[in-house]
Amino acid sequence: MRRYETIVIIDPDITEEDRTALLSRTQEIIPQQEGVFIQEDHWGLKKMAYEIKKKPRGYYVLLDYCGTGKAVDELERFFRIDDRAMKYMTVQTDPNADAEKILEEIAEAKKQAEAPKEVMASSEAAPESEQGETKPAEIQPAESPTEAEPQTAADSTASEPTPEN
Repeated sequence: MRRYETIVIIDPDITEEDRTALLSRTQEIIPQQEGVFIQEDHWGLKKMAYEIKKKPRGYYVLLDYCGTGKAVDELERFFRIDDRAMKYMTVQTDPNADAEKILEEIAEAKKQAEAPKEVMASSEAAPESEQGETKPAEIQPAESPTEAEPQTAADSTASEPTPEN
């Protein structure tokens, strides 16, 4: 299997329900063509470099999936037919992708992303004394200029004497 990314620019004037219906249909097409849908990334409403169908803005969505050329052909055929998709572009990102391994990596990344949130939530629920609050006595003062490392002979000859010396 190969891994692909398709960026599609959707008409910004359609409703959220129509956009959801369009994207759910794309998620159905990929498995029908023996592919594996990985993820969908909504970039949102953005200003385009040039107008497409007399519209200066578009709703951008990135589709990430694994499949064969049949899946790409069917997905692009669907976008050509449907007027809600203004532009699309498909790029092959990996010629020898393992869909199961990719899905496992994404699931692991989600678990790791959620773990810090759970730790933060539990630390917020704990009383302040248990959180390891920093005390002023533990903070060490910064070095003053008089306590700094002594200058070497080369450094003292290169610099001019100051009124403090």
